[in-house]
Amino acid sequence: MDDMVGKGLGMSVLGEFFLYAALSLIPMALPMSIMLAALMSYGNMGEDLELLAMKSAGISLFRIMRSLIIVISFICIGAFFFSNDILPITQTKMYTLLFSMRYKSPELEIPVGEYYQGVSGYSIFVKSKNYNTQLLNDLTIYDFSNGFNNTAVIRADSGRLAMSDNKKFLIFTLYQGESFENLQQQSALSMGNKIPYRRETFTKKTLTIDFDANFTRYNESLLKNEHVSKNFKELKHTIDSLHREINTLNTRMASMYRPEQFLAASKQKPFVQITSKKFPYEHYNTDSLFTSLKENEKKNAVAQALGTIQRIKGELSLNLIPIQDKQVAIIRHAIEMHRKFALSFACLIFFFIGAPLGAIIRKGGLGMPVVVSVSMFIVYYIIDNIGFKLAKEGTWQVWQGIWLSSAVLLPIGIFLTYKAVKDSVIMNPETYLQTLTQKIKGLNSFIQQTKKKFLSIGNG
Repeated sequence: MDDMVGKGLGMSVLGEFFLYAALSLIPMALPMSIMLAALMSYGNMGEDLELLAMKSAGISLFRIMRSLIIVISFICIGAFFFSNDILPITQTKMYTLLFSMRYKSPELEIPVGEYYQGVSGYSIFVKSKNYNTQLLNDLTIYDFSNGFNNTAVIRADSGRLAMSDNKKFLIFTLYQGESFENLQQQSALSMGNKIPYRRETFTKKTLTIDFDANFTRYNESLLKNEHVSKNFKELKHTIDSLHREINTLNTRMASMYRPEQFLAASKQKPFVQITSKKFPYEHYNTDSLFTSLKENEKKNAVAQALGTIQRIKGELSLNLIPIQDKQVAIIRHAIEMHRKFALSFACLIFFFIGAPLGAIIRKGGLGMPVVVSVSMFIVYYIIDNIGFKLAKEGTWQVWQGIWLSSAVLLPIGIFLTYKAVKDSVIMNPETYLQTLTQKIKGLNSFIQQTKKKFLSIGNG
């Protein structure tokens, strides 16, 4: 909201943004809507005893669900094609529009009694304002556009603010004031530690400031290499290309730091420069070579080895940066690729959770189904976010993190479907109340019998 409020964006721009945002939320909202629809449908059928009538006629629950399973399968396929073909376009347009709104200059509304920094490079203070004449009273303007050390200060008794016709400049018309400007940039005028400055007194002064108030859309090609703008084929191609680049960099690094390279370097700089002895470089034992050195020669050899190791460590850290960047890009592309399948498969899982729950609960309407659907979706959302973060940070494999929510909810769906087929009453509170009552009666009976035994033993 901070990127949109107070920037004078038209309703067409806001409407376009919310349309793209709504389309981007469809893959996440579709599983919950399917579960809610299935739960309400089968809950109404159970509440009106329609399921009981069909089961009495020998129709199994799977046969009742068969037509909807086919429909949901087509919806899952359609959800994948939506995520693969339409979602990259909408996300590209949405993020491009968001960047455009974020970097648009806000509407200029200078507050009274506080420093306003909405204009880049300037800080403006207005003590009071005449709303009838739009006259700003007791103005102070700090100009930091040339750096903090070259600040210019302008004070005026009053002034007016206007926008240029092309909406690219602010025009300040100031009355009865003075300005102070640091001339530190003009080094030729500087004498020792004394820095010259310029003071100007004016009755009327016009100040022009760059301030682009137009709404400029960024080019969508800026996001063409981002994972959110690619379909499955493009994601797979990018991942393969990044793997090849990483293998090339690893091969290059391995060839740079082979033992033969250090042996060649040692031959170019003979060991005799460090010690007073000559040794054959082809065959020698490093331990015996080191122990045969004098004390000062040992120190020189250790210092040179530590310096070489530090240099190699620095080079490795520098060379690992592009590899790590490519690995992060691979993870992001792989997450986006797996999510296209995982969200589609979640639609099928939520159907097999909603339909059996509706048959078990036997409550329709918007009461119980909404509560159960929201609760299940919150559980799904939490598990999905945990898996997403573990995959994004590289703690887990990408497929493990993205498919975690499906792996957790799939057994629940299978269990509920099994219980619904067996006409289980696991969601009926009367069953649990009856069981609890029987347990309490049994406990009371046990206590009474135990009490009688102790009394009989005492009387004996």
